[in-house]
Parts: sequence; C-alpha cells; structure tokens
Amino acid sequence: MFDPMLAACPTFVPAWRAFLNHWEDSKEGLPYYLALQDLAHHLVEQLHAGETKHFEVVFDVVERWHCEGDQYVKEAATIGLLEGIQNVSLNRGIDPRRFEFWLKSESKRWWETLNRFWNGEDIPN
Repeated sequence: MFDPMLAACPTFVPAWRAFLNHWEDSKEGLPYYLALQDLAHHLVEQLHAGETKHFEVVFDVVERWHCEGDQYVKEAATIGLLEGIQNVSLNRGIDPRRFEFWLKSESKRWWETLNRFWNGEDIPN
C-alpha cells in the first residue's frame, strides 16, 4: 500500500522509516492507520510550508487506493488519510478545503461524504 506513496512523496520517507523502526517488534502487523495519520500530518505541514510540488502524484496514489484497492485500502484511504487530513488541518487552523484542488473524482466523493457525515447530513448508499 505504501510503496507507491513513498515514490510519490519522498519527503515522507524519513517518517515512514521511523514508523517501521518503532513497530519492528510488533507481533500483530503494522498499524497502517497510524502511518496514515503520520502522512496526514506530513501533508498538512507540507501545505502549510507551501511545499506542494508532490501533491499531484500524492493524490493520484490516493485516487488509486480508492479505485483499485481492496476494502481495507479503500477504507483506510478515506478514514485514515482523508479524514486525518481534515482533522489535522482544522486543528492547525488551516482550511482543509485547500486540499480539494488535488483530489481526483473518487477521492473527492469520499471527502464530501466525510463532510456530510460530520455535518449530520444523510449519506446516500
């Protein structure tokens, strides 16, 4: 799941390595949701710093996760990453809508679904 993201976002590689080192003795596998939260923090920091040159390919990977991933990957892309970006952005005082520029169609649909959910709106099946 993460190999294409690491190729798309080389600035995340040090955080990924730290994540792997931290969890190397885990007997239950890697908690990818935590890595996605780290990625969300990283992307928000990159946006804040104006370092968005990799965002086009980063969000191409997110779109592939949504369109080609298994159920776990699709859910992780939405709940782990997109919702993480929204929450981290809001906690940093950054308008999460700034990320919408890079979202592709399926990712945008899930981004909007998250917004409707948190606004208490009905979610179509």
